[in-house]
Amino acid sequence: MRAVVMKRYGGPEVLKVEDVPEPGVEPEHRRIEVTRSGVNFADLLVREDDYLTSVPLPFVPGNEVVGRSDGERVAALMRGGGYAQVSRARLATTFPVPDDIDDETALALTLQGQSAWHLLHTVLRVRSGETVIVPAAAGGVGSLAVQLAKRAGARVVAMAGTPEKRAFAAELGADAVVDSRSGTLADDLAEAADGGADAALEMTGGDTFRATMDALAPLGRLAVYGGAATMETTIDTRELMSTGKSVQGFWLPLLYDNRHTLTEAAHDLFAAVRSGELRVPPVTVYPLTEAARAQEDLRARRTVGKVALDPGR
Repeated sequence: MRAVVMKRYGGPEVLKVEDVPEPGVEPEHRRIEVTRSGVNFADLLVREDDYLTSVPLPFVPGNEVVGRSDGERVAALMRGGGYAQVSRARLATTFPVPDDIDDETALALTLQGQSAWHLLHTVLRVRSGETVIVPAAAGGVGSLAVQLAKRAGARVVAMAGTPEKRAFAAELGADAVVDSRSGTLADDLAEAADGGADAALEMTGGDTFRATMDALAPLGRLAVYGGAATMETTIDTRELMSTGKSVQGFWLPLLYDNRHTLTEAAHDLFAAVRSGELRVPPVTVYPLTEAARAQEDLRARRTVGKVALDPGR
């Protein structure tokens, strides 16, 4: 089979398509003939050896796929191995895809849909009437989080870096949209949040983390799920005590042993699509042979919504 193989850490050039043996499938796993592989920002950090954990080399990137297993359409979460024509996933993180959900929609709802759902409902526990800040609101997680927060009855302040992406966030239902590249980001967010937000998502680090924290109201909650600019951002605990603000990290693999929680989210996401409450933006699909370009475009913020690979090309 063909797969994208990374034999060293570095830039996009380390991603090479090679012929490799199929992964061995143990009793607690399922073999999946992949039709779509998800590309996520975490893949870039893994490639650069700047993620939460290092990976053994050589390594096949990719943490989510949609495909067929034993004649059944499935979506799956995994820890590597997704950029391939055949992958394997644990039974606990593999789910059937309903007939009325196409492959690309299912892929967008897998890693990024689960992340958005759990950030809002498991971590922040957003309530109706609260104000929530959503970053990268035209991206894979952000575009879904905007809609899911609105579905929960929240008021949404969205961030995006270009006029086109800000317009898209507003189209998705954001109540206010802020330029994420603004030199007065904290003030802009606080003003849009009518003085301070109750909750916020954060995936950039550095100055954006700081601005988002400053835009929270007293007792506000911040959920950190990435570090696009830096994974090392410090905070003074005296600030947490004096403002009552809280910061909680989130990493989806922490839930991979909790099939019930993942299944609950999957069913709710599928239901939201069916009801029209959740619109999955068009998925940008690259051939497997252009995995490096897909990652470059994702890094440069040239894409909107989900980015995927087609292992058949």
